[in-house]
Amino acid sequence: MSDIVIRPIDSKRDRKAFVDLPFRLYANDPHWVPPLKNEALGLITPAKNGWFSHAKAQLFLAERDGRIVGRISAHIDTLALTMDPAQGFGPGVGQWGLMEAEDEGVFRTLLGSAEQWLRNQGMTRALGPISMSIWEEPGLLIDGYDHDPTIMMGHAKPEYRGWIEAAGYAPVKQLLTYDLDITKEFPPIVQRIIKSGEKNERIRIREVDKSKFDEEAATILAILNDAWSDNWGFVPLTPPEIKDVGVKLKPIVFNDLIRIAELDGRPVAFMITLPDLNEAIKPLNGSLLPFGWARLLLWLRKPQVRTMRVPLMGVVKELQASRMASQLAFMMIEYIRRASIQRYGASRGEIGWILDDNQGMRSIATTINCDINKVYQVYERTL
Repeated sequence: MSDIVIRPIDSKRDRKAFVDLPFRLYANDPHWVPPLKNEALGLITPAKNGWFSHAKAQLFLAERDGRIVGRISAHIDTLALTMDPAQGFGPGVGQWGLMEAEDEGVFRTLLGSAEQWLRNQGMTRALGPISMSIWEEPGLLIDGYDHDPTIMMGHAKPEYRGWIEAAGYAPVKQLLTYDLDITKEFPPIVQRIIKSGEKNERIRIREVDKSKFDEEAATILAILNDAWSDNWGFVPLTPPEIKDVGVKLKPIVFNDLIRIAELDGRPVAFMITLPDLNEAIKPLNGSLLPFGWARLLLWLRKPQVRTMRVPLMGVVKELQASRMASQLAFMMIEYIRRASIQRYGASRGEIGWILDDNQGMRSIATTINCDINKVYQVYERTL
């Protein structure tokens, strides 16, 4: 085997090569969804990603005989360093991600370079893969290779799991997504809970108002930061990140697919649902040219999709142990289920990711007859 050369990168040309590599490695994988290349470049370009306002990263490319054969990122989130170690991050914890490699030898060499960079930065433990923020694509797909990922979820080669575990990494957390046939009505007990909530004058489930995007986003963020603050891996979103997320997701935000639950006039819960943009971008093969932009614009006017994804739900902490929490969740899910079928032609929902120890959300998913369809795993190792 020829020598593998690992080099850190920072040029525009190298970043393009970094983004291009998966297009070759997954060319024969029918379930890989090619990202829009401009979006992928934005993720790894500090000037275009608000996450870099509190983080730093080093990208590496692997070459063999002058050919790109692998890639990886090593990164440190300074906000994650301040979090409670019991929640997964904390002092001395760095991450790696965006890993792709032709073979295990390339992977081990790349991983060694990423780990050494983290050590040189004073890190003592590594988590991975996390690409690159916990809010983007955390975890390695270990189950569910036989169907496409939905928007903002990752895909991977099955062999990667064995390579990571052989390198001494141990599982630390699983992230689950749940599949739901939304054409079927929920079980009678759930319907009774929803009807009871509809009779409760204290409860109001409302659509968001996209014309007040910033105001609605602030309301949701306040609930999110409270609801998720004790969760494993939680790192609060910063204003630059919120701005970036708003720009990226605003085109696929629809009033009837995002709900806020109010109790006595106070926002206490939310549910965000997104049409699966992956269904629209997969045929574009990473480019909006020459006519991809026109197809995408037409799709965005009134998406007709098979799948809706629920990336985020949250109920304020004070209600999380109460029956009210599940009642609000069931009501939001049901109203969005109806809209998804009637206005967007959807037949399937995907809820998640959900932490494997989040018993409240897992119970809700089970009660409405969801099944786990994908499992993502985060690994750790002492450096």
